[in-house]
Amino acid sequence: MFILDLQSRTPIYEQLYKKIVELIINKTLKAHDQLPSVRVLAKDLGVNPNTVSKAYQQLEHDGFIYSLAGRGSFISNINSNAAREKALSDFDRCAREAINAGFSKEELSARILDMETGDLND
Repeated sequence: MFILDLQSRTPIYEQLYKKIVELIINKTLKAHDQLPSVRVLAKDLGVNPNTVSKAYQQLEHDGFIYSLAGRGSFISNINSNAAREKALSDFDRCAREAINAGFSKEELSARILDMETGDLND
């Protein structure tokens, strides 16, 4: 379920965060589904538990998950539209930064097409 690229320049906790948000958006993970514990997921992924904990903390801060003491972490009752809006907001911020850095609309469009076809990795 959680496939990460350990060679990517994107931090592992950020990859995990994005993957969980993606699974919420496409409704693979639904409200009140329980996530694996930090220790179990860290072991399964072969990463430090602090890495998983950081991703979970950010997900909780952003309202995607909630934690119950002694019970674990669960998907919040957030609709996929709200998750999509958050993703689009992040995209808008990044696109604005790229435009301010001098990239053209054509360059950005080509980059998005490359992502869709799998010609571009993270």
